[in-house]
Amino acid sequence: MNILVLNCGSSSVKFQVFCTDWEMIHHNTDYPIASGLIERIGSEALLTFRTYVRGKVDKLIRATAPIRDHQAAIAKIIQWLTSGEVQLEGLSSLSDIHAVGHRVVHGGEKLTTSTVIDDQVISKIEDCIELAPLHNPQNLKGIYAARQLFGNNVPQVAVFDTAFHHTMPEVAYLYAIPYQFYRRHKIRRYGFHGISHRYVSFRYRTLMGIERSAVQIISLHLGNGSSACAIRGGCSVDTSMGMTPLEGLVMGTRSGDIDPSIINYLEHKENYSTDAVEALLNRQSGLLGISGLTNDMRDLIEEARENDDRRAKLAIEIYCYRVKKYIGAYLAVLGGAQAITFTGGIGENSDYIRAKICANMEWIGLELDAEKNSEMVGGKEGKISTPESRLAAWVIPTNEELIIARDTYRAIVPEPA
Repeated sequence: MNILVLNCGSSSVKFQVFCTDWEMIHHNTDYPIASGLIERIGSEALLTFRTYVRGKVDKLIRATAPIRDHQAAIAKIIQWLTSGEVQLEGLSSLSDIHAVGHRVVHGGEKLTTSTVIDDQVISKIEDCIELAPLHNPQNLKGIYAARQLFGNNVPQVAVFDTAFHHTMPEVAYLYAIPYQFYRRHKIRRYGFHGISHRYVSFRYRTLMGIERSAVQIISLHLGNGSSACAIRGGCSVDTSMGMTPLEGLVMGTRSGDIDPSIINYLEHKENYSTDAVEALLNRQSGLLGISGLTNDMRDLIEEARENDDRRAKLAIEIYCYRVKKYIGAYLAVLGGAQAITFTGGIGENSDYIRAKICANMEWIGLELDAEKNSEMVGGKEGKISTPESRLAAWVIPTNEELIIARDTYRAIVPEPA
């Protein structure tokens, strides 16, 4: 079955088409047919499309085109996939797309598994907009557009970033505020990047040849958005992001953990509204706020190395320090771990940041192999700790689209007995 996976951002649509079925899932042989990204929707958009032959990249195509909205972007993707402009394995017409899977950031407490989309499910996703105002509306744009373009004959499935974390116990997800606010408004930690953490957990056990129940790791998804996850028995037992993606680690433009009284303090001192403070914490803080330069870790590292920029170095130090704190906390929660795994744009590609995070951690048995660490960039996967290291460290590039494709198939095709 060919599954179109859509991940819609505010001005972008990322997509991938996978061929999968139950046999492929069981033998880990499902494969991509095409993938791509449309950026700068609303103007002259940038298009990057890739074709694959049995899972290996065959052609890379870059172009520009006027794309007014998400529906036009998805229509462009479908037109490219089915027009015959390029040869795609097993895909030549609209009828060859058998289902659509959507990444949805927030499912709240009501949507804790991947679910076939109907009007009731859409209503529940809409109810979660106030919990993820920067993400759910964009995800819904993709759902609305795909429904319009495909009609009712092609099933669509929502796969939720929050779902992986629904296994957290109350002690991890409840805040120490009056319990009535949880009962009334479901104020609690939900966690995010769940699809990525779930893939890393799956991939780790595949690499190690162990059962899901044996997995005990700390997964670090480090990018413009960053989070840590404590995984025991292949399940999330704690995670750094909270009711929204603002809590936890320092991120590109998000502050991560702060004293909540800072909000009220800034309102009085700077005459900010609550909304203005929230925008400041989400869009002007983190690496950007500390450095005053950029939210891009690559640029900060360059500034620190070449120009000895004090605030660039400070931003990097604070970022790594916060990750290290969460590693310590989650080692305590788990009672030890088999490995720390790095994924996400920074986690997969910055050997410098990985080295800083893992520095001076020999006391807990983590010894990094500098040569192996320097080699694991650009999508490479492998172990970066020494053979003697009691706590292993791995780089595992994430593949959220694969999880979404598989969950879409599982949601619409019952597993054979």
